Amino acid sequence: MQGSKQREHFSIQVLQICDAILVFLAFWIGDKLRPQLLSFLGESSNTNIGLNQISWLLFVVVPFTPIVLEISGFYRNMMRKTIMESIVQMLRTSAIIGVAVAVMVIFFQMSPSSRLVLVAGLLLSALLLLLRDAAVRRTLKRAAREDGGQRERVVLAGTSEDMQGLLAAMPHEVTDYWDVVEKFDLDVEDLGSLEQVMLENSVQRVIIASRDTVFFKISRVVELCEKQGIEAWVSAGFIRTQVSRPTFDNLGGKPMLVLRATPELSWALLIKGAMDRIGALLFIVCTAPLWLIAMLGIRIFSPGAPVFFCQDRAGKYGKPFKMWKFRTMVVDAEAKLAEVKEQMGNEMSGPVFKLENDPRVFPFARFLRKWSIDELPQMLNVLTGDMSLVGPRPLPVYEVKEFEKSEHRRRLSVKPGITCTWQAGGRNTITEWEDWVKMDLEYIDNWSLGLDIKIILMTVPAVLFSQGAK
Repeated sequence: MQGSKQREHFSIQVLQICDAILVFLAFWIGDKLRPQLLSFLGESSNTNIGLNQISWLLFVVVPFTPIVLEISGFYRNMMRKTIMESIVQMLRTSAIIGVAVAVMVIFFQMSPSSRLVLVAGLLLSALLLLLRDAAVRRTLKRAAREDGGQRERVVLAGTSEDMQGLLAAMPHEVTDYWDVVEKFDLDVEDLGSLEQVMLENSVQRVIIASRDTVFFKISRVVELCEKQGIEAWVSAGFIRTQVSRPTFDNLGGKPMLVLRATPELSWALLIKGAMDRIGALLFIVCTAPLWLIAMLGIRIFSPGAPVFFCQDRAGKYGKPFKMWKFRTMVVDAEAKLAEVKEQMGNEMSGPVFKLENDPRVFPFARFLRKWSIDELPQMLNVLTGDMSLVGPRPLPVYEVKEFEKSEHRRRLSVKPGITCTWQAGGRNTITEWEDWVKMDLEYIDNWSLGLDIKIILMTVPAVLFSQGAK
């Protein structure tokens, strides 16, 4: 299961399909047990209700349960994780699915009999999935026993120091699946004998630790592997990176080593895009009364000027886009910026200007800012694809031009967002530009759908407790 990234993904996808089938099977069993359960509870049984009444819900529970399990880490490190870790991951998943299902039950006013099938199905699903996980874990452990089992026969090639460093850096969930039959020192041994080692041991893969290995030797090892149809894996340790993740791709028929410092295109990113647009649309509909209040208030307390404020902001990779907000400053606010900076200073270090009691903000607008109502029009930017619900806050183009360090531009490598770690967590307490950038880069380096959801949930109390943006 750890042979290659493609095989690992395929294996996980197979397990996810199996788990989806088990979830459906659990609900089917729950439906068959419904009469006995109702009799036990002293309720009358009605054969016309049950699983058929919640069949539409299965289209949600069955496919989304494996997705939530993956987010919870249920499919990672399957051989070494403990039963308790599996139970905790299952409880976390059950809580998320249970909350979603509970909302649907209340909204659609499901019958008691259908709810009984639902509860039985969820409990049986958790039991069957834990049993499946235990069976897979037991199979993997048996395959990786000391006698070799089904472990992959591997040859390590490179200098002695490089091979030792590679093994030390590899996590156990990878090396547990290896049977290292030979460590071939390219500085000492003749390449001709490597072919004999591969033949005698029925080697499945050769891993080349290449930090200090000469390239022509790497090429010769790859040629030997090609002759026998054996996979050759070359460590990219000769490239010193801090955050970039190396992958290989094909460009015009030529193999390319790709170094990415941002999240790679995946189903998770596609789901993020769908969440952005659906979430923005729902948010606009639900907050329509606030839009009306804001527009009427601005017209009354600051007449003769536009309701909306539009400004050039730096989007992904620094590409400018028009960002919309409700206007909270006087009409000539941009012209007065230099004067305000000179008279009142800047509460934020670096190129970004932040001032809590900005004199350019008119009274009603302070109410809009306190509750972040002025940010609502940015949902339109999310709908058009210029912004995301979660991401580093977009800065004015003129502030981006004042970046002193080139590494600060890495916060522009992803789509900007309405909320971010800085807003959800630190909000007005952060005054150092370097701290702000650090939080944005940590978000980029550790991005996941779960992290986005966490930040959104953290933003809600930050707004409700009046910790609005300055």
